[in-house]
Formats: sequence, structure tokens, C-alpha cells
Amino acid sequence: MLLEGFSTKKYLAAQTRALLDKIKEFDEKLYLEFGGKLCYDSHAARVLPGYEPDTKIKMFQKLKKNLEMIYCVSAKDLQKGKVRYDLALTYDQQTLKDISELHEKNIDIFAVVITRFEGEQAAKQLKQQLENLGIRVYVQTEMSGYPKNIDFVVSVRGFGAQPCLEIKKPLIVATSPGGGSGKMSFCLSQLYHDHKKGINSGFAKFETFPIWNLPPEHPVNVAYEAATADLGDKVIVDPYHLKAYGVTAASYNRDIENFEIMKKILRRIIGEKDFTRKYCSPTGMGVNKAKEGIIDDAVVAAAAKQEIIRRCFQYKRGFLRGIETKETVERIEALMKKIGLKVEDRKIVLPARNAAIEAEKFGKGDKGIFCGAAIELPDGRIVTGKNSPLLHAESAAILNAIKTMAKIPDEIHLLSSNVLEKITNLKKGVLGAKSESLNVGETIISLAISAATNPTAAVGIKMLGKLKGCEIHVTHVPSNGDEAGLRKLGLNVTTDGKPTVRYVS
Repeated sequence: MLLEGFSTKKYLAAQTRALLDKIKEFDEKLYLEFGGKLCYDSHAARVLPGYEPDTKIKMFQKLKKNLEMIYCVSAKDLQKGKVRYDLALTYDQQTLKDISELHEKNIDIFAVVITRFEGEQAAKQLKQQLENLGIRVYVQTEMSGYPKNIDFVVSVRGFGAQPCLEIKKPLIVATSPGGGSGKMSFCLSQLYHDHKKGINSGFAKFETFPIWNLPPEHPVNVAYEAATADLGDKVIVDPYHLKAYGVTAASYNRDIENFEIMKKILRRIIGEKDFTRKYCSPTGMGVNKAKEGIIDDAVVAAAAKQEIIRRCFQYKRGFLRGIETKETVERIEALMKKIGLKVEDRKIVLPARNAAIEAEKFGKGDKGIFCGAAIELPDGRIVTGKNSPLLHAESAAILNAIKTMAKIPDEIHLLSSNVLEKITNLKKGVLGAKSESLNVGETIISLAISAATNPTAAVGIKMLGKLKGCEIHVTHVPSNGDEAGLRKLGLNVTTDGKPTVRYVS
């Protein structure tokens, strides 16, 4: 049974109160650089069991009467077709998706700001598309030497040349599809315009991780390092906070390294007196209240360790695909060693591998490849599946999982033989597929069709929703159809990354 270590209710109350208090420090106008995933934070949900993935949306809904949302996206990222790998969406697609989902939650974007613009065609296309939808779009040009060339940046030719958005509400949240999208540049340029007008607005940062009032070596903060191993982030003590307040606070290397530049920019914008009083440390600029939501540290620590293992599998697979570096793999392996973990500490790894061995032992593979999969059910039970000429291992594991949860005897088949025959004939005879074995997406469709004539299949379909948030491990690289199906079901997937090239006997 899934144990909860985090209370979303407690966290929301503390976080909302902290933001409202922060606004009052700055004549009722605060620009908030908002880091992390916006509408669905799966990392936080995995690391903090009990954290609801849409917690940030709930917070925005509480603050709606005080809030305007600004969506920043970099022209450079648009032009190179940068992808959010968790959802396999390019940044222009993610921008449209986030805006749509916020609108569905009754939260509208005030404007989209395209940053770092130098005439990129992809940015022009997105701008036109958004304006056709009735969405305001502003363009910030690339500033030469930003952020280090302070004399240029904090001048009429730098921030002063950027558009000034006339926003009346006191909390202005700058969000984005990912890091490096220009949120800070937007916030600081607005700060520059406001202070030129005599408006004492302020700046703060919102990042769920690392959690500043947990030790740097806490598994939750190590899990943040694991999630950003490709960026080389390290959780360290904030020396500025320690000096100013005598309090040990966890921050990360890029925030510490950039603070000296931030200090110089903010001093130029707001003046020495207000800077010294309000911006003493990177931690002090944040409004992170995540620790207030932790109700069971042991549960949270255990979940964080599992996330570190998941990231280890993820980066190793990325390395095999040529999209991650050897250095990234070495960093995640060092983190695993630092916290005393091995990949087999993920409970479903060995059962999945044993299922593959069993498939080979009984010759049940599909044309010379023997794959295994294992799923951990919500109550902690583990079910496995192995591939066959009929089903991929992931498909077999899912069918076994829903049968187990519904208490359907193993000998009862959920998929209609007639439906299977029609699908396999289509795959082989019409589409020219090399294998008729069904991937997860095809299996779910077959199950839905079978339910029309098979009441037991209909019972099985009702169990599919219970797989959301469950863990699955597979020995071989999932096919595109498997990966898409598993993503839609909401399973957390890891793989040993063995190739699935099929050798015809």
C-alpha cells in the first residue's frame, strides 16, 4: 500500500501565505520567477508521496484574484526544436498545451513573452499562431553580454529597450516550458521599468527543489541532483545565507555562482539600501515552503531514493541512445554510491529479469528475443509478464496486473480470440509488420473491443485506472507503441535498455 509522506493541504496553506507575505514587502507588486513543471509535476509527486501533481495549479487558483501569469519561451529553443522529454513535446507544442490546460482550470495567461529573439522563423510562427488565438505576445530581443555586462544590461539600451508590460495585479508569475527560457530576464526588465516609474516592485524565486531547510545530503535533495545530473547541478550550503542569518540552507551551485551577478544588477535597479535589506542570499530570494508539507520524513526519504534509481536507469538508457554523455552517467553513478544504492534496490528489477529468463527457458519469446516486465501494484504485490508471439512483455504484465487486481482467474482470457485474429491479420497481412505481437497501445484497444462481448474484459478495463502511478521495469527497450501506452496509463517506467532487434529463426 502506498504510504503518504507529504500533505498537499498543509503545504498549500503555508506556500500561499508565504507568497502573500512576500508581496507585502514590495509595495504590493512582486515578480516571481517560477521554476519546475507547471501543470503536472511528476517529479515532485514521485519524491514526495502525497504531493498532488497539480498542486501548483491549485495554488494559482487560490491566488487568482491577485495573480497574472506570463509565459516565457526562448526563440533559440524554438528554433532548434527543443523537446520536453517527459512528454515528448517540442517547446512550441508545450507552450500551447500549458496555455490550454491553464485555461481549462480557469487561469488565463496575461501574455506570452518570446525571449532572446534575433529574427528566428520558428519564433515568428509561434507568435503569429498565438496572436491568431487572441493571446498577447511580446518579444524581448537578445541582449549582448547578458547578464555579465552590467553597464549595458541595466541601461536604456538593455532592459530599457525591452517591452514594458502594464500589469495591475500584485503577483506576476513568470513560467516557461523549461529552464533557460528567459524568465529571470523578463522579471528584471520589468523591475527596471517599474523602478524608473517610482514603483517599488520586487523579485523572488519559486523552486520546489532543492528544499532549502533540508540538509544538502537529504535523499530529497540528492534526488534533485539526480534529476539535473545532465546539467551538473550540485546541492551545496548557501554561504550567503549562513553569513547573513547564521542558518545552514541548501541551495545549488548555479544559484550560488549567479548570485554575485544578481546582486550587481539588483543594486543598480533598486539601490543599495533596499538591496541590502531584502536580498541577502539566494535562499532569501526564494519562497519555498515544501518542508512544511512533509509529514513522514522516512517515507519521503525512501521515495527519493527510488527516484534516484529511476534517474540512473534513465541516463544510462539516454547514453545508449547517444543523447546523454558519459559524464552524466558517471555523475548519477557517483550519487548512487554516495547514498548507498544499487539498481536492484528497485523491487521490480529482479522479477523483470527473472521473467525474461523464464521466457527464454520455455522458448516463449518472439522470434529470438526474450523480454521480461514487472509491475508493482498499489498494494505492493508484484506481477510479471514475458513476451510471446502474441504479446509484448509490457502488455502481458498489464493484463496480469489487472487480472490480479480484479481477482480474475489466470486461466480466463481477457482478449477475444476473434479480435486477436483480426488485429494480427491486419498487422501482418496489410501493414506488413515483422511481428504480430501486440504492444501496450494495441493491447488496450483489443481489450476495449473485447469488452463489447466479454463482461470479464469489461471488469479488467475498470482496473486500468488503478495502474496510474505504479512502477514498471522492463528488460528491453520499449517500442514506441509500448512507451506511448505506458505513458497514457501513467506508469513510471525504467528499463535495462537491452536492444529489441528481432532475429528471425
